[in-house]
Amino acid sequence: MEITLSETRKINIEDILTLYKANEWSSANKPNELYNGLLNSETLITAWEGKKLVGLGNAISDGFLTVYYPHLLVLPDYQGKGIGKLIVDKMQEKYSHFHMQMLTADGKSVDFYKKNGFERAGKTEPMWIYQGNEH
Repeated sequence: MEITLSETRKINIEDILTLYKANEWSSANKPNELYNGLLNSETLITAWEGKKLVGLGNAISDGFLTVYYPHLLVLPDYQGKGIGKLIVDKMQEKYSHFHMQMLTADGKSVDFYKKNGFERAGKTEPMWIYQGNEH
C-alpha cells in the first residue's frame, strides 16, 4: 500500500462524502457546506492510495498563534495503518511552533491523539453548540 499526501483542493465531492459516510459523520448530511468548509480551510491535507481518497485532515487558523483541527478521517478499512499519523505529522510541519493547537477528540480517538503529543487541556471542558448526533 503506497499512500501519498497532497494539499490539492481538486477533490470531488463524491469522494469526500464516501469518506464521511463511511465514518458516519453527520456533516455528510450537509454536502455543500462540508465541501465548501473543507476547501476554505487554511490547510487541507488529503491521503490517497492511487486515485482513491483514503483520508483527510483540515486546519483552521489565525495564521500566527492558534490553530484548530476540526476534522481527521481515514476510511475504516485503512485505519490503524499510520495514515492518520502521516496527516498529523504533515500538520505539525506547519503548526508545531504555534502557541496553541486545539482539537476535540471523542472517546475513540483520544488515545490516538495522546500518542501524537496532544493532552487534555488542563481543567477545561469541551463545549459546543452542535447540530450533529454522532457523539
